[in-house]
Amino acid sequence: MGSIQESRANILITGAGGFIGQALAAALLNDQSIQKITLTDVSTPKTPTNVHTASSLDVESFAADLTSPQTCEQVIKPDLTHIYLLHGIMSGQAEADLELGLRVNIDSMRYITDVIRKQQRAIPIRIIFPSSLAVFGPAQDGEVVTEKTMPSPQSSYGAEKSIVETLLNDFSRRGLLDARIVRLPTIIVRPGRPTGAASSFFSGIIREPLNGEAGVLPVRRDLKAWVCSARTVIRNLVAAKDIPEERFKGESRVVNLPGKTVTVQQMLDGLRDVGGQKSIDLVKEDYDEKVAKIVGSWPADFDTTRAKKLGFQNDVPLEQAFRDYVEDYM
Repeated sequence: MGSIQESRANILITGAGGFIGQALAAALLNDQSIQKITLTDVSTPKTPTNVHTASSLDVESFAADLTSPQTCEQVIKPDLTHIYLLHGIMSGQAEADLELGLRVNIDSMRYITDVIRKQQRAIPIRIIFPSSLAVFGPAQDGEVVTEKTMPSPQSSYGAEKSIVETLLNDFSRRGLLDARIVRLPTIIVRPGRPTGAASSFFSGIIREPLNGEAGVLPVRRDLKAWVCSARTVIRNLVAAKDIPEERFKGESRVVNLPGKTVTVQQMLDGLRDVGGQKSIDLVKEDYDEKVAKIVGSWPADFDTTRAKKLGFQNDVPLEQAFRDYVEDYM
C-alpha cells in the first residue's frame, strides 16, 4: 500500500465558514506539502486573506448541504487525501432541536463515510474529526479523564459526537479510512458573535468586555472548565494531519488534546490583567440553569499524555491566550 505522503495533499474542510475553519484554512495555506484546499459550508465560505501569498496552491470555495447524500457524492471526490470534518450543530442548538442535531451531526457524517467506503481507496483517506469533551458525563471529585474513560454524554450534542467517534474508529479498524479523532477543549477566545454552543459564554465574558460591550455570565464563578487558546487548537489541528497512521495501530483513534483547567474566576482575573477594571465592570451575572447544567456536566481535568507523545503542543498561559486574541482579532 502506498503512502499518503507520496504526493501533495488535496484537502477538504467542511464547516469552513466558521471561525475554526477560516483560521485552519489560513494556517494550511502556509504548508508547502498541500496542492489544493477546498472549503465548503451551508453558505459559500470566505477565502482566507493570505491566499495570494500561496501562488502554487489551488483554493476552491462553494456552498453545500452535506445532509444530502447526493451532495456528499459530489463533494467527496476520489482525489481528496484529507478531510477536516468541522461542520456541525453546536451543543445548545443540538439540545434545543433534536431533529436538526441528528441530521447534521450524525446523518451527514454517515453519508460522507458511506461515499468514502464505496470508493474502495488503495490509500485510506485521512479524516480529522474534532470531537468534544461533551462526550463525557460529570467527573467524580479528583477524577482525571483519559482516552480510556468511558463516554457517558449528558447532552444530545455529546451523544452525537460519541456516535461519530465510534463510527470513525470502526472504519479505521477496517482500513476504510484513517481517522484522527481529536477531542477539543473549550476554545477561548473565539472571535465574532456568540454561537449556539452552551459554552459560548466562556468567550463572551472575555470578548465582549474587551470590545467595550456587556458580557453575560450564566454560571457560578467557581465552575471549572477545560479550555485552550485558539492559536494552540489551530496548531494542533494542523499537526493532526501529519501523524503517521502506524502511530495509531491497534489503539483507538481518539486523542484528548492539551488544554488547561481553570475556573471562571481565573478567567475574569485574566480579563482584568488584559483589559483592566473597566472590562470587569462589563461582565453581568445572570444565572441560567439550562446552560449551567450542560457545561457543568463536562469534566475539567484531563490526562493528555497520549497527545503529547503524538506531538501535540501544550497550551499557553491564560493571560497570553487573551493577549493573542487581542493581537489576532482586535
